[in-house]
Amino acid sequence: DGTAVALMGNAGNDNDALAAVAAQAEGIGLFRTELLFLDRQSEPSVDDQVQMYRAVFDALGDRKVIVRTLDAGSDKPVPFLNAITEENPALGVRGWRLTRIANDVLERQLEAIGIAATQTSADVWVMAPMIDTPQEAAEFAKRARARGITKVGVMIETPAAALLADKVLAEVDFASLGTNDLTQYVMAADRLDSRLSDLTSSWHPAVLRAISQAAHAANELGKPIGVCGESAANPQLAAVLLGLGVTSLSMAPSAIAEVRGYLAGLDLSACQRAAHAAINASSAEEAREQVTQILGN
Repeated sequence: DGTAVALMGNAGNDNDALAAVAAQAEGIGLFRTELLFLDRQSEPSVDDQVQMYRAVFDALGDRKVIVRTLDAGSDKPVPFLNAITEENPALGVRGWRLTRIANDVLERQLEAIGIAATQTSADVWVMAPMIDTPQEAAEFAKRARARGITKVGVMIETPAAALLADKVLAEVDFASLGTNDLTQYVMAADRLDSRLSDLTSSWHPAVLRAISQAAHAANELGKPIGVCGESAANPQLAAVLLGLGVTSLSMAPSAIAEVRGYLAGLDLSACQRAAHAAINASSAEEAREQVTQILGN
């Protein structure tokens, strides 16, 4: 029906960025900067970081790239940051919370991103992971803008951020839903524990309702909100996300063609009907069945 949907790629390095370009992505919806740090025993210098970010930015030409600041911790420990063993690392000091123990690391990363952005034609946006409160969003926005970054956003991946999305989004320019973590936090189920796999489906109506609340807040404020979790790569679920009010989808480059082809055969009203059915289901299985009846396989 002519509704525009930005399909973007997830990337951790310049090779991933090139793969996204080859897949005709409109840009990078999630640049996982922590993947450049995982094997380092010490923090790279600002100059080294500038070169790392430039490699990704240059691969994109003038396309958009959404940079996520270090999401170190939990299942992605960085040696020079996550030295302390935590009993519940997914609920511990990770993402934005690292400013509690290593504040200067974020400052240097924002400095490097800001410098790299001035040396490329890419459209650079920056967001922070694990933001819970409007105050945290405002503090991150202040720091990023002080480094010359003009488009500042946050990840919505905790129930607190989803429930307070209207307040959180009032402080920034955009948001991205991290559905992998949002699902595990809404369902209180470790997504790395195979014994709980039946509880970690982003199809669950509880998760979809959290997404719906965040998307509604973004739409009311006229601010873009994307999804960069694995759910964006599932064609049917991608349609549901659009029906809930999400404005862009970011996924592994290899998934873009299938999602594009599926969505091209739908209109927004069908996605909205499917989304309504999904959030009113009583289980993930029922939500998927209802959507299949409305949209087809």
